Formats: sequence, structure tokens, C-alpha cells
Amino acid sequence: MVSSVLCRCVASPPPDAAAAASSSASSPASVGDPCGGAVCGGPDHRLRLWSLFQTLDVNRDGGLCVNDLAVGLRRLGLHRTEGELQKIVQAGDKDLDGQLDFEEFVHYLQDHEKKLRLVFKSLDKKNDGRIDAQEIMQSLRDLGVKISEQQAEKILKSMDKNGTMTIDWNEWRDYHLLHPVENIPEIILYWKHSTIFDVGENLTVPDEFTVEERQTGMWWRHLVAGGGAGAVSRTCTAPLDRLKVLMQVHASRSNHMGIVGGFTQMIREGGARSLWRGNGINVLKIAPESAIKFMAYEQIKRLVGSDQETLRIHERLVAGSLAGAIAQSSIYPMEVLKTRMALRKTGQYSGMLDCARRILAREGVAAFYKGYVPNMLGIIPYAGIDLAVYETLKNAWLQRYAVNSADPGVFVLLACGTMSSTCGQLASYPLALVRTRMQAQASIEGAPEVTMSSLFKQILRTEGAFGLYRGLAPNFMKVIPAVSISYVVYENLKITLGVQSR
Repeated sequence: MVSSVLCRCVASPPPDAAAAASSSASSPASVGDPCGGAVCGGPDHRLRLWSLFQTLDVNRDGGLCVNDLAVGLRRLGLHRTEGELQKIVQAGDKDLDGQLDFEEFVHYLQDHEKKLRLVFKSLDKKNDGRIDAQEIMQSLRDLGVKISEQQAEKILKSMDKNGTMTIDWNEWRDYHLLHPVENIPEIILYWKHSTIFDVGENLTVPDEFTVEERQTGMWWRHLVAGGGAGAVSRTCTAPLDRLKVLMQVHASRSNHMGIVGGFTQMIREGGARSLWRGNGINVLKIAPESAIKFMAYEQIKRLVGSDQETLRIHERLVAGSLAGAIAQSSIYPMEVLKTRMALRKTGQYSGMLDCARRILAREGVAAFYKGYVPNMLGIIPYAGIDLAVYETLKNAWLQRYAVNSADPGVFVLLACGTMSSTCGQLASYPLALVRTRMQAQASIEGAPEVTMSSLFKQILRTEGAFGLYRGLAPNFMKVIPAVSISYVVYENLKITLGVQSR
């Protein structure tokens, strides 16, 4: 029934006459209806979709709810879980009434069919309009999953209707059209919002790993490679990071500090080595924070009740923000140490342990949590805007440029990640500045106790809104080199650790 209501034409002409004959044999209607796609808008297309809609609308109320889809698809010999059917309804339900009317149903099929076509073309390595067992094995190998030829043939048989042991576009489309998009790992894995690109901030939503990556132990290799890339990236951009901290704390209307002047001042006070003050603790905290964030994220995913391999956007935001808050709470004393070490004068502390010991003796345990509240509040705007901008850029790229493949390529991924991270930092920057000043304020003897709200008011009163963005220039200057260095180091560490490409 599903096949009969959909157009049987192919996406592009076969490459040769033999292929054309083969295509005609398997899809006789394609000769009479060369419209170029399954959801193609041909003269009888809307009637065909209306016929399918009526078949699935078992209670004849003009809308498809989860129960309608379950019963209707079962009558057509298609069995879907309740979770899969709920995802179909959620994906197409624009007016949020819990069901799909005919227009929503058509829109869902059009959108879903386009994504299926992109995945099909990505899997069709030979570009011959068909997928065979070797192409399935290669595609899964690219995702880090090794299967035998027999297993690949078993996958083929589940979709192959004409016994050719290859899958053409029509067979692929018919099999997947009424599956939710989350069941297509190729689309998801191409567009994972990877956090390997370390820009020195630690408020991003954690990366996700497939079941295979967790079972084969690839997940920890990805984490190690990402941690190593972050360490190198942070070390290379440490002078810019220290300059940002100095400008956040000391720059004002009366004490103007520019980029050149800031570097000159640092070198004059402590020599070239002083440019890396605070970098040691900044690198050391990568490992515990990444591990805690990953473990917390996995546990929170279970608590939110998702048994899916990949979460929806709002679920990722909630789980990622909570995991980030837990990780930040656990290592926050190291954040305070990093700020104090970056601001220290020559000879003030002999090392990290000496710094920690003196803070504890003079200021007590509470000093290690100065600025904690603005730091926690900064997680939500950073993670939320980061994800939202990334998804917007991703969808814009898919709509405009994704013609022959769903794979965006390295440059597009880097550009989207850099832009979304920059927007996230811009939104949360005032909170980050207030956090840094609160961390530094307690070190000044005789300085009054400050709260987050009083510090905001003081900055706005004495420096204006611009005062909330002191140090923004060096912060943005380090983003592109940090992302580039992270990527290069990560790719090389993956090879060293034997990690397959995702």
C-alpha cells in the first residue's frame, strides 16, 4: 500500500542503458512518471497521498494520532514501536494538537523524504543509484562499526523487494519513509555537535556516543583524544586567555588596557614565561571535568527517560546543562585557582599547591566558591544559544547546499561550531566577567564583600554596558586558532589511538 501511493520514479537518469533497462524492470511506472522524486508533486500525487492518509486514519476523524498510525501501519504489514510513532507525530505536529492533519502529514513526508534521499546518496559510494553489501559495510565502517558481509546481506534482504541483493532508491524510501528520522544514524552522526573543538570554555553540551562506540571502548579513546587536543589548544592560546583575565579584572575607563599594551605589561613584569601563568591548572582540570560531565550526562539521559541513542534538542539542552553544572560544581575550586594563578605577581606563589594553601589559610574554604552563582547561571545561555545557533546553521546548510550528500565536510562543521560557540560566549560573557571579578576580589586585602547583583550595578554605574565586555577582543581572537589546533591535534591523536572516523 505504501509503495502504491508513492511515485516510482528515480532521482536521476541511470548512468547507462543497461542500468536504465534494469531500472525500468524494477520500477515500470518510472517511465510514465519521470517527476524526479517520491514526494514529487506530480498531477496525481496529492490523490495518492490522500489515499494513504485515509487508509491510516482508522477512526475517520481527519487526523492521525499514535493509535491511528499503529493500527493503520499494522494493517499494511508495517510494525512500529509506540516510541517511533510518537516521534513521527511530534516531528510533523506543527499546531501541537497531538495528531497530524493531512497538510501536516504531507509536509512531514516531504521533509523526511528529502533527508532519506541525502542519506541514500551518502551511502551510494559508487553513484550508480543502488546500494550493495560492500557499500553498507564501508558506510558502517566509517561510523566505527564493523560487520561481516553476511550481516550486511541480512540488512539488504530486509529492504530488498525484487531479490537483486541491491537496494534502489524506491526500496530504500519505501522501507524508511514511515520510520522516524532518529532511526537514521547516518544523518545524526554527520551532524553530531562535537565538543572536541576546545575553545577554552567548558560550558558546552557533551558529545554523544553510539552503542557500538560504548561497547567497543571507542568512547574513552574519543575522550582521551579530545582531552589531548584541548590541552594543546589551551596551551597554544594561553597568552590570549591570560590577557582576557587581566582585562576583565583590571581594565576600566581610567585604566585603559589594550591588546598590545597588555602583552607589553605582562612581559615587562614577568618575562615571556609569564604569558602562560594559570595554564597549568587550566590544562589539569580538563580530565576530571570531561570525565564527570560525560558520566553525569549519561546518567541524566536515563533519568529523562530517553532510551534513544540520540536525544532531541531540548533534551540535550536539559541533560547537557545539568551535566555541566555538576561538573563545574565538582571542579570549581580549580577555576578559582586558575584565575588567581593568572593574576599573580612574580614570586607571589611558588606553585599551585602554595596558592591553594594560602587561600585556605587567609580566606577559608568559601573563597574557593567565589563567583559560583554567575558561573552556574552562565551555563544555560551558553549551552542553549550554542545549540540553537548550531541547529539553525545546520538546517540552513541542508536546505540550501545539501544536494548530493548529507556530509557537510570538515570546513562547514568547523565554521558552524565556531560561530555557534562564539554566539554562546557572547551571550554569557557578562556573567563570566562578573564571575572572574568575584574570584579576584577576595584576594585584595581590605576589599569589601561583593555580591553578583552589587557588582553588576557597580560596573554599569562606573563603566557602562561596555564594561561588561572587557576582554572580549582577546577572547574572540583565540576562538579560530583554538578550534583549528584542536581539530588537527584531535585527528592525529585519533590515528595514534586507533579510533575509526565517525
